[in-house]
Amino acid sequence: MAAKKACESFSKSLIEDVHKWGCMKQTGVSLRYMMEFGSKPTDRNLLISGQFLHKELPIRIARRAIELDTLPYGLSEKRAILKVRDWYLDSFRDLRSFPEIKDINDETEFTQMIKAIKVRHNNVVPTMALGVQQLKKGMDPKIVYEDLDEIHQFLDRFYLSRIGIRMLIGQHVELHKPNPAPHVVGYIHTKMSPVEVAKNASEAARAICLREYGSAPDINIYGDPSFTFPYVPTHLQLMVFELVKNSLRAVQERFMYSDKVAPPVRIIVAEGIEDVTIKISDEGGGIKRSGLPKIFTYLYSTAKNPLDEHTDLGTDDRITMAGYGYGIPISRLYAKYFGGDLQVISMEGYGTDAYLHLSRLGDSQEPLP
Repeated sequence: MAAKKACESFSKSLIEDVHKWGCMKQTGVSLRYMMEFGSKPTDRNLLISGQFLHKELPIRIARRAIELDTLPYGLSEKRAILKVRDWYLDSFRDLRSFPEIKDINDETEFTQMIKAIKVRHNNVVPTMALGVQQLKKGMDPKIVYEDLDEIHQFLDRFYLSRIGIRMLIGQHVELHKPNPAPHVVGYIHTKMSPVEVAKNASEAARAICLREYGSAPDINIYGDPSFTFPYVPTHLQLMVFELVKNSLRAVQERFMYSDKVAPPVRIIVAEGIEDVTIKISDEGGGIKRSGLPKIFTYLYSTAKNPLDEHTDLGTDDRITMAGYGYGIPISRLYAKYFGGDLQVISMEGYGTDAYLHLSRLGDSQEPLP
């Protein structure tokens, strides 16, 4: 049914083109390469970058469009998934119908187009979450989510690829900005202070906790604020925000009706030779050992999903304390994108430690699902 729908609204030749491009080899780039290449955004470099994206983006987008059409358990037929699939096919068509980039005028026009593509895909994550929710609603409740391994693996590939596509487009678009701030190369900050980013992210998470519960545990940060390394601040902000938000919610709910003062959430930033590691520790009661693997899946959340069939994704940008259960798995993908990782260790009855490892070297290639 899904394939039929694609053919109804998209030409046969476009669908054939998608399959042809989906078989081509993707080309990964490293953080270091993006940084060095972008440090001199001359017309020549912007032209080379535009030409690279003109060929690379259709390959990456085609792969995802094909996968969206062949998902198990009838997921491809869900309304929300069809909507996402159509966004991918529209973007593929836009890229393929754009002529060869020969000069800086072509490149400027191309940059406007990919900027629009990035905006078109802004709501992919909540829309996919809604599709998975639609699937869960109609499923036999006896099916355990671990059995849906294929869907977890697909979503990991899908979101990891999305991080890469958005990084490539965002980096290219940002390089056009005149007079960038010192040490800023597109999305990359060559002297990013992880302590400063952790401070901003945890203040944002604490503000949401205060809004939702009326009070919030303290947050103590340990580490050298003058230590810096090259990274993407928006990625780190997102990861720390999600992890701190989870910790605050766990502590707040555990101590809400207690006479004891809620213990603080602790953030420790350590600089190693290979990795920068950020540990987020809470005393929120921990997670059962049997429940730990579930926190990295997309079909599990201890919280009520703030999305429903009637949510207008164009206007609803509320961030709730609980989200839709994607914070931890997506944070791990952001860490992995530049060669890092996220580990969660729990002591049931006490609390949880999350270890966010960020590669300090910046020379690992993008993982290409």
